[in-house]
Amino acid sequence: MSTRTLRKHARAIFDAALAAADPSRAVERHLARIDFSRFQNIYVLGAGKAGASMALACERALRWDGPAGLSVPAGAGLVNVKYGHTTSLRRIELNECGHPEPDERGMSGAQRIAALAAQAQRGDLVLCLISGGASALLPLPAPPVTLEEKRELTRLLLAAGADIHEMNAVRKHLSRIKGGELARLAAPARVESLLLSDVVGDNPDVIGSGPTAPDASTFADAAAVLKRYGIWRRAPKAVRARIESGLRLEIPETLKPGDAAFRRVRNTVIGSNRLALTAASARARELGYRTLILSSEIVGETREIARMHAAILREAAHTGHPVKPPACIISGGETTVTLKTDTLKTGALKGRGMGGRNQEFALAAAIDLAGLPNAVVFSAGTDGTDGPTDAAGAIADGRTLARNPEARRYLDNHDSYRYFESIGDLVKTGPTHTNVMDVRIMLLGAAE
Repeated sequence: MSTRTLRKHARAIFDAALAAADPSRAVERHLARIDFSRFQNIYVLGAGKAGASMALACERALRWDGPAGLSVPAGAGLVNVKYGHTTSLRRIELNECGHPEPDERGMSGAQRIAALAAQAQRGDLVLCLISGGASALLPLPAPPVTLEEKRELTRLLLAAGADIHEMNAVRKHLSRIKGGELARLAAPARVESLLLSDVVGDNPDVIGSGPTAPDASTFADAAAVLKRYGIWRRAPKAVRARIESGLRLEIPETLKPGDAAFRRVRNTVIGSNRLALTAASARARELGYRTLILSSEIVGETREIARMHAAILREAAHTGHPVKPPACIISGGETTVTLKTDTLKTGALKGRGMGGRNQEFALAAAIDLAGLPNAVVFSAGTDGTDGPTDAAGAIADGRTLARNPEARRYLDNHDSYRYFESIGDLVKTGPTHTNVMDVRIMLLGAAE
C-alpha cells in the first residue's frame, strides 16, 4: 500500500465514524417510540453543535416540516447552536451563538429557553436536545456572576488544561439552567432529553453540564478544581464569592438524585464515541486491515498521548504486536492541551500559536514517527472544528518532517495549524452537525 492509499483509507474510515454519529437518525429512531397524541403541547429546547440536525429530525418526527394541517399539538422550539452550524427549519428556531467562549446571544437564547421550559404544564412534553458544546452555548450565569466573568473563567480553565468533567463541575455551580435546573423549570411536564455524548464515560450529568440530569458534583468539587489548577485566586471575585456562599450553605446545591424535579424526566444517550469507533473499525476491516480499538475513553495531555500512540504503531511495524500489518489502530476520547506560562505570577502564556488538540496530536505523533515507512496518523474532531480553527484535525505520515523540518518549533509554540497549513495536511470537513469527541486513526501498510 502506498502512503497515498493509506491517506485515502484514513479519511474513508473517519467518514464511516461520522456516519455512525449522525444524530438525526438516532433522534428519529428514538422519537418513533413516542405517542405524541398524548400531549397537549410540545416544546423542543436545547443546545449544542449538533443542535441543527437533531432539531431537523424532531420536525420530521413531529411532522412540523410539512403542511400546517399535519402538525401535532401546538408547540414551540428554540435551540442554541454554534455560529455556522445551522440548517433550514420551519418551526424550531436556531439561535447562533459563541463557542467555546459564551457570548451575549448565547445568554439571550438561554434566557428564552428557560422561559419556554417554565411555560410547560402537566400534560405537555418537553423534548430537550443536548449535544457537545452545550455547556458554552447555554450560558445563564447565576448572581453575582456576570457573562464576562464566566468567559474569563472559561479562558482560565481552558488554558490550564482542565478536562470536560472538571470544567462542567464548575459551570454547573455558576448557572441558573445547568445541573438539573432546566428540569426543575419544566416540571411537572414530561421531559425527554436526548443526549449526544461528547464526554468520556457518557455521564448524563456531564453532557452539556446536565441541564435535565441530577448532579453528582458539589460546590466543594468546583472549588477543588480551581485550586488544583492554581487559578482560584485568579478567578473573578464574583465566581469565588458564589462558590464560597455555596460552601457555607447560604445558597442551595445543584439538584441531586431523588429530587422531585426528576420524577417525569428521562435522559437517554442516543450517540457516543464508542459507536463511532465501532463503525470506523468495521470500515477498516472492509478495506483489508486488521483492526484494534484501543479505547474510547482516552484522556490526558495531548502530546503525551500522541507519543504513546506513536510507540504502539512503531511496535506494530517492528514486531507485529499488538496487531500485525496491514493494521488499523483506532482510539477515541478527548485529550487536553495545557498552555504553559512563563511564570505563575504574571500568567503570561508561552507560545501563542493556532491549533487544536487533534492538530497537536498529529504533529507530536509525526515527530516520533519520522522515517517510519507505510505509516499514517489521522486525528480529527467529529464536530468538524478543532479548537478555534476551521480545521477538524490533521493527517501526517513518516515523511511529514522531511517536508517541513521545523516541527518541534511549531509544537513548542502550540502552532500546529500553521505547520500543517504549510504542507497542505489540514483536515477540513466543515460543520458536521454532530459531536462525539475525537477519532484517531493510525494505519500501517503491509511491508513492501
